[in-house]
Amino acid sequence: MINLKKSLLSGLCVGLLSVSGAASATTTLHVATWLPPTSAQNAVVWPTWKKWVETATEGRVKVDIENYTGAPKTIFDAVEDGVYDVGFSVNAYLPGRFKLASVSEIPGEITSAEAGSVALWRTYEAFFKPAKEFQGLQLLALFVHGPGQLQTKFPVNSLADLKGKKMRVGGGLVNELAARLQVTPISAPATKSYELMQQGVVDGTFLPAEQQKTLRLSEVSTNLTLFPKGLYTTAFSIVMNEDTFDSLSKKDQDAIMSVSGEKLSKLAGAAWGEADKEGIAAAKASGVNVVYLAKDDPRVINVHKLEEGMDQTWIESVADRKVDAKGALAYFRKNMNELSQ
Repeated sequence: MINLKKSLLSGLCVGLLSVSGAASATTTLHVATWLPPTSAQNAVVWPTWKKWVETATEGRVKVDIENYTGAPKTIFDAVEDGVYDVGFSVNAYLPGRFKLASVSEIPGEITSAEAGSVALWRTYEAFFKPAKEFQGLQLLALFVHGPGQLQTKFPVNSLADLKGKKMRVGGGLVNELAARLQVTPISAPATKSYELMQQGVVDGTFLPAEQQKTLRLSEVSTNLTLFPKGLYTTAFSIVMNEDTFDSLSKKDQDAIMSVSGEKLSKLAGAAWGEADKEGIAAAKASGVNVVYLAKDDPRVINVHKLEEGMDQTWIESVADRKVDAKGALAYFRKNMNELSQ
C-alpha cells in the first residue's frame, strides 16, 4: 500500500511538473533583417513589433532579431524554408512572384509612406488576397518607403543630364521609369549602392532620401535632387513561415495578427517616411548639394510627362493574376486621397 501511494504521488508530481512546464513554454520567432542598425526597420519597426508581439501574447511568443548576411532577395526563401521564422524584403527583388503590390510603385501616387503603406494593405485585403501570391508564407504586413529620389555624383540641371548615365535600380516600376529617362540601368539591391558609387560602377542611384544616412550615401554622392512627389516608391513585404504560424495556438495567432496587418504596415511606412528627414539632414551636414524642386520646375513637369501611362503599364503587367486591376487601382487611389488629407 505504501509503495502504491508513493507511486501515485510520484506520478502526480511528474504530471504537475509537466503541466507547469507546458504552461511556461515559449515560442521564439527568429527574425531575419538585412539593413544596418541605423535603418528605420531595425531602429524602430522591429523593436516596436517585438514589444507588441510579446505583450499581445503575454510572453508566450518571444521575438529574436538577427542579422541576415545573405542577399536580401533570398530572405523570402529563407523564411519559406524555415531557416528563419520572420523576415522582410523588396517584392521586386523576385520579379514575377509578387506583382500586385506594385500598384503602390506607380509614379506620382504616393507622397506619404505612411498613407501609402496603409492604402496598400487595404487594397491587398480588398482585392489581392484571393490571388494567393504569398502562398507558402503568412503575410504580416505590406509597406512602402518614402518617395524615391535622385542621388547622384553629378548635378541634374535637366532630365537630359541623366541620359546615358549609369544608375542603380532595384526593380519594379522604377525600371520602366529609368528606361523612359534613358539611363543605363544597373540592377542591384539598395545595400550595394555605396560600393557601386564609390567604385565608379554607377553614377547614381534611385533611392529615398533616408539612404543618405542609413547607407551613408552622403559620403559618395555630390547631389540629392528632391522631386515634390518623388520619382517612384518601392513595395516591401513582411512575411512569416507558414508552418511556424500554424504551430501556434489560435489565441497567439490572433494576437500576432492584431499587431500586424494594417497596424504594422502603418508603423513601417511612418518610420521609413520619417527617416527621410534624417537623410536630408545628413546630406546637408556632409556638404551634399540638396536641391528642392518646385512643382512648376521643368524637370518636374517633364518627369510627369514621362510618367504618363505607367498606371496602364501596371494594369497590363498583372493581367495574369485574375484580379480587378482597374478596381484595385481606383480603390488604392481613393484610400491615398483620404489618408493624405
